[in-house]
Amino acid sequence: MAEYTEKMRKGKEIIIRAACVVLVIGLGIMAFPYIKQWLYDRNAREQIREFEDRRDDLAEGEPDDLQDLYAAMQAYNRDLYENGQEDFRDAWSYQTPSFDLTEWGLPDNMAGSVEIPRMGVELPLYLGANEENMRLGAAHLSQTSLPIGGENTNCVIAAHRGYAMAAMFRDIEAMQEGDEVIVTNLWETLTYQVVETKVILPSDTEEVLIREGRDLVTLITCHPYGHNYQRYVVYCERVP
Repeated sequence: MAEYTEKMRKGKEIIIRAACVVLVIGLGIMAFPYIKQWLYDRNAREQIREFEDRRDDLAEGEPDDLQDLYAAMQAYNRDLYENGQEDFRDAWSYQTPSFDLTEWGLPDNMAGSVEIPRMGVELPLYLGANEENMRLGAAHLSQTSLPIGGENTNCVIAAHRGYAMAAMFRDIEAMQEGDEVIVTNLWETLTYQVVETKVILPSDTEEVLIREGRDLVTLITCHPYGHNYQRYVVYCERVP
């Protein structure tokens, strides 16, 4: 009888241990996406802090260079408007940076950051929608206006609709008219408000061109969620 009781006790211990292992594994699986998101957010914040440090160093050490850079970016945006964005034709043109920040002491072509309270995201913003930049955060589509604002500009910002379990623009359909989109560059923080949303085809490039007399930021990502045959577009206009 004692032997039978001991076997029963050991059997219960094995079952309890197995249940604990299964529970821990289950909790780990459930927590994994949140851990990945936390790791991505931490890295994104680090990239933004490094950008801010570089901005401060430039402002303190080379203020004239910083103003020259601003003038060069303004000139780029002006030329883009005047030539009708003639080089904005295909996906490859979006990927290759059309303005090189590395010449101005910004080695990774990071132009700033974009914060979207409705989606709960703040992403580093890079020039050129290539694979590496899209992996790291949001990307400025080349041959669209640089993210410094101004009349006759439309800065088109793309991001994945979820990447490696980081949200990015996953919740873009939650955006509503009046929601804020905040773009920070080397000189200032620009606030925009959502004015319209639309679903387009990837070939509908005319839908994201500059609109005369307006100061716009346009968010764009894949649609529907988990697919890639349409684009979800959010138009945002500068708040005075």
